[in-house]
Amino acid sequence: MQMAVVGAGEYEENRCSLAREVGRKIAEHGHVLITGGLGGVMEAASEGAKEAGGVTVGILPGEKETANPFVMVAIGTGMGHGRNAIIVRSADAVIALPGIYGTLSEIALALKMDKLVIDLGDWNVDGMIKAESPEEAMLLAEGKAKAESFEKSSS
Repeated sequence: MQMAVVGAGEYEENRCSLAREVGRKIAEHGHVLITGGLGGVMEAASEGAKEAGGVTVGILPGEKETANPFVMVAIGTGMGHGRNAIIVRSADAVIALPGIYGTLSEIALALKMDKLVIDLGDWNVDGMIKAESPEEAMLLAEGKAKAESFEKSSS
């Protein structure tokens, strides 16, 4: 599977540990990580996945040379925020960490495309499934856990 991790491009270090752990879990479960390829959540998730031996793909707003150092496959789109549609379309599931408007656009696009969107960031958007940990997010994404057994973010 291909898993997108979306979240803030600027993120304080103590909260990047969550993104690193999500990336690590994605790689440990044998999946490909897709991010927007820049800093913050994207860089931390890519670092975790790469350290765990996974494949990391960055779909960048501009040139591929702007990718963070943990991106293995850099795709420069020249599309700015329009690349958000490519990120979520390329993924089988989307895991959303805290962010602002760019992350919200990825969540909305993914839901519009009927993608599974897992909330690890207190989004409380109808249609998302709430996970309490990176491991729980992976089990939900893989269909190994029933969504009904976890709190939905819309409740």
